[in-house]
Amino acid sequence: MLLRRTTLLAAVVAAPLAMAQEGNYEGEAELGVLITSGNSEETSINSRLAGKYEGTVWRNTASFRSAYSEGQDETTAEKYRVDAEGNYKFGAHQYWFLRGSYDDDRFSGYEYQSSVTSGYGNRVWNTGERSFLDLSIGAGYRYNRLDVANEDGERNEDEVIGRLAAQLDYALSENALFRQKLSSEVGVDEGESISESETAIQASLAGNLSMKAAYRVKHVSDAPAGSEKTDTETSITLLYGF
Repeated sequence: MLLRRTTLLAAVVAAPLAMAQEGNYEGEAELGVLITSGNSEETSINSRLAGKYEGTVWRNTASFRSAYSEGQDETTAEKYRVDAEGNYKFGAHQYWFLRGSYDDDRFSGYEYQSSVTSGYGNRVWNTGERSFLDLSIGAGYRYNRLDVANEDGERNEDEVIGRLAAQLDYALSENALFRQKLSSEVGVDEGESISESETAIQASLAGNLSMKAAYRVKHVSDAPAGSEKTDTETSITLLYGF
């Protein structure tokens, strides 16, 4: 099931990549320690694999994150996250985006959470490849499945959503980068919001190897019964770029 959904999300950027003829391809792999609070309060092994294509017309990104820990012969933390986004650039700074996300957190109260959104983005500030500010607004569809049926006997949550997002990358120096991501997806019918923040600092160690520290917050305004509304993650990882 996870493989099928991951494949579908990867298809979000597959078409633009297939059409791309020339451009820059980059990848990175991370491995380190993750400390969580909220629905899971554990220290886990954190891993991430990501890729990016930057061309004249298309910009595409995709990433896969996982975290896992086990204690006393039982799993105490297990998370998988897939994100994929394709940007069609139709101006010097403007673009249309198509984005897909799939989140499987075993201890969140959800079997999985997923969304597909599309809309308008603008790179409102840009001083080079490593320093920029992107703002975007769009709409789409959210489909979540609960671990346990709610008071109405339903396990599925689905609705039309609006999305607001921002990403700031700022080069502190030739060897250090600050990154801030913010996003909120709000349901049109029920008004449930899922908001996320990621703050990270990355510094080069040697060659393609870097050290990265990140702090993430995820808030679900109407979390499943018995689940916390807010989860946090603090990670220290080694990152290899290729």
